[in-house]
Amino acid sequence: MLDLPFNHTVSLILITVVISLLALSRQNVMNRLIFWPPAMQRGQYDRFITHGFVHADGMHLLFNMITLFFFGSIIEQFYRQYMYDLGFVLFYLGGLIAAIIPSYLKHKNDHRWASLGASGAVSAVLFAYILFEPWKLIFVLFIPVPAIIFAVLYVAYSIWSAKRGNSHVNHSAHLWGAAYGIVMTLVIEPRLLGHFLTKLSQIPFF
Repeated sequence: MLDLPFNHTVSLILITVVISLLALSRQNVMNRLIFWPPAMQRGQYDRFITHGFVHADGMHLLFNMITLFFFGSIIEQFYRQYMYDLGFVLFYLGGLIAAIIPSYLKHKNDHRWASLGASGAVSAVLFAYILFEPWKLIFVLFIPVPAIIFAVLYVAYSIWSAKRGNSHVNHSAHLWGAAYGIVMTLVIEPRLLGHFLTKLSQIPFF
């Protein structure tokens, strides 16, 4: 059991903020933690996780941590029932790994490609939440949007952006993180599929 003064979501946020700010101020730290495929040949497999604790800039960090704060605590309550109270932490770290593997396989021989940020794991948390409350309003740039509508738009935008390929944002990680969040949650609790479909049919606006 992790005996921490905060819940695991807040603890992950605090650790990420500290490491990200350190990496933004020290390039050698950033270079060591960012996901860079050739580093795997040197045995630096820890980068499958460490890349999720560094961010490109303050806005990148802020957006991910705000999203994690609002949805993480809810999903944490579900996952902490498993793996001796470590379920949520393992789910989150698993999201970082699962989200980056497809990109690694695609770019493993590309010395010019790198990736960073918690977006894959945060996507996993967000999409796991949608299984519980698909019509819950979430605020995107202060605009209320039902979670399920946001999910559809999010996936469509990520696919479109990934195909364009002219952005430094790893949209593939967003998609694979989202898929991981849904699949892993349903594997642990298959009855959630029925819950989701029932909730989905109860459109609150009609």
